[in-house]
Amino acid sequence: MSNVPQIKIPATYIRGGTSKGVFFREQDLPESAQVPGAARDALLLRVIGSPDPYGKQTDGMGGATSSTSKTVILSKSSQPDHDVDYLFGQVSIDKPFVDWSGNCGNLSAAVGSFAVSGGLVDESRIPQNGVAIVRIWQANIKKTIIAHVPITNGEVQETGDFELDGVTFPAAEVQVEFMNPADGEGAMFPTGNLVDDLEVPGIGTLKATMINAGIPTIFINAEAIGYTGTELQDAINNDDNALAMFETIRAHGAVRMGLIGNIEEAVTRQHTPKVAFVASPVEYTSSSGKQVTPDDVDLLVRALSMGKLHHAMMGTAAVAIGTAAAVPGTLVNLAAGGGARNAVRFGHPSGTLRVGAEATENNGDWSVIKAVMSRSARVLMEGWVRVPGDSF
Repeated sequence: MSNVPQIKIPATYIRGGTSKGVFFREQDLPESAQVPGAARDALLLRVIGSPDPYGKQTDGMGGATSSTSKTVILSKSSQPDHDVDYLFGQVSIDKPFVDWSGNCGNLSAAVGSFAVSGGLVDESRIPQNGVAIVRIWQANIKKTIIAHVPITNGEVQETGDFELDGVTFPAAEVQVEFMNPADGEGAMFPTGNLVDDLEVPGIGTLKATMINAGIPTIFINAEAIGYTGTELQDAINNDDNALAMFETIRAHGAVRMGLIGNIEEAVTRQHTPKVAFVASPVEYTSSSGKQVTPDDVDLLVRALSMGKLHHAMMGTAAVAIGTAAAVPGTLVNLAAGGGARNAVRFGHPSGTLRVGAEATENNGDWSVIKAVMSRSARVLMEGWVRVPGDSF
């Protein structure tokens, strides 16, 4: 019996925000994986090490969490007035599929840097020293992202003193603007309401704000499901009943938002929507031991990603938080004290995060021009990733 040898594919392993993933230039992928389809999905699954019934991704580049089971494909942009097309694939850990239904806001902070270093941005747009403005087309949700990438001596600057809760070491600050962040082609509030009564069998009727901004997100009040908003990962991720409850809420919310036709479809759409719960500020100790006081934040938010409580906050969910906070009357806005606001600082399991957004209303329809936050990014390893030649 003969065995097919491994092949090697140029790749870069990058941390962006509080996530990390394997980045590819589309032109470097095997020909069959340069287009959407089964071959591309199979390749990315094998790169990451999925599906893994052990839930460890030991035989791949994944880190066995939603924050570290990620892939990115970049190419020169097909869109006018953009530099790079950014396609994000959330790889399931224990199931054989890649979810292409949404964006990763954290890795968005690394896209501009990789695009500059990878020769995907015209040299005329890169200063010798200063900030390169990289115009990103987010191909999953068809939206524009603007990354402000620091440049020193003609190269991306990755080191610096910007600290981001959820990331151990400081790095260079990268400001990211999510333009017109309402997700997809529909309304920002797909039900037409700022707050809905969401009926969830076995749980009850919950007040919910369901929003398409950054990523489709379902917000509920922490106290309505028996929480305080100060929970860390172990309080929920070690509770199978809690995880099942959140997945039931997510599935019924997805139907209500029109993202899926029935709750059975939720199992093949794990990346979206997200579920988050909110509460007014109280003091708590973050996962790093940092004390967060009511004076530090406007509200508390905890969010689940791929069936688990996130260790910090997904970047796209932060966009949803900032956008919802800017609209008076949403559950997020009310938890923050209500009223008009153009920025919010919220507490999450690893600390705090500030995100800005300005909302406008026209004949009852809300829109947001952009949401803004600061993240950081750093290349961890570059070279080639290897996979068996018959794996895709």
